[in-house]
Amino acid sequence: MSRSSILDMRYRDAVSRPPPDQSVPFWSVMIPTFNSGDYLRQTLASVLAQDQGPERMQIEVIDDASDNDDPAAIVAELGKGRVQFTRQLRNVGHIANFHTCLQRARGQVVHLLHGDDLVEPGFYEALEHGFHAVPEIGAAFCRARFVDEDGRDLGLTEQEEDHAGPLPDHLARLAREQRIMTPSIAVRRSAYVALGGFDQRLVCSEDWEMWVRIAARYPVWYEPRPLAKYRMHLQSNTGRHVRTGDDMAYTRQAIDIFADYLPPATRQAVIPAAKRIYARASLGMADRMLRLGDMSAARAQLWQAIRLDASPAIVWPAIKIMARTLAGASQP
Repeated sequence: MSRSSILDMRYRDAVSRPPPDQSVPFWSVMIPTFNSGDYLRQTLASVLAQDQGPERMQIEVIDDASDNDDPAAIVAELGKGRVQFTRQLRNVGHIANFHTCLQRARGQVVHLLHGDDLVEPGFYEALEHGFHAVPEIGAAFCRARFVDEDGRDLGLTEQEEDHAGPLPDHLARLAREQRIMTPSIAVRRSAYVALGGFDQRLVCSEDWEMWVRIAARYPVWYEPRPLAKYRMHLQSNTGRHVRTGDDMAYTRQAIDIFADYLPPATRQAVIPAAKRIYARASLGMADRMLRLGDMSAARAQLWQAIRLDASPAIVWPAIKIMARTLAGASQP
């Protein structure tokens, strides 16, 4: 792997060490939010149910100048003084808001929990066990459950291993496919200090690039129990970019960025496989958009599928779906 590319800070904000006179809890639960509405209530409730007290757990909401709800009031109502609240003076975008979270975090381990996601009972206990069991790990993550806008179960991430422990072959596995949902992972703050914040070139898939960057430098712990919930809805960051195909454009860019983190043999095996996986996902999304009658979104996804992988295995299905979009467009 290229150490220089892993440490390249041109597109990342540096994460500074906290002042030496500050108390250092084990956990910093940092909750970035923007117009999360009542989802934030559920997020906070899921954390406060596992509150370890202020000496062991910092809990703070960082609001990116929400303009259609009042997160400060929600924090005051549920937090009752226990939860800190910080509001950006203007909307800075989610990457910069994440960086504020990392900078304000005082704990040994940082959990970035989006204001529409949740944790299940036992999350903090289980992942803390990993950090104590293997002190050299840079991050620990668990299996996650997908839920919709109303909290209905949509399925689970794939189970990586039967038992908790360091993830075998972790770099290749995490680079081949996005296997970590953001609410399900916690990262040593020292890893962020060493590697910098999220890549500013990415509007989507910035989390995947970060997890691969960490995996290229540190071992990663895996907990097989599904102890986090990732909410899927069209107002999420990824959901907003599906109709333009930008979600897959940024996925391709993330893959190209972290390819340099991999040893040559791993890169040769993993990168084409990763691009084909997401080309197929883009074909699937194109078909879904077509069924919903959104011809423009279907074509955008088809274009991204071919840009990810122009092999016959992708091009021929893309042509068939494109023909259906043209047929639909010709209907009166």
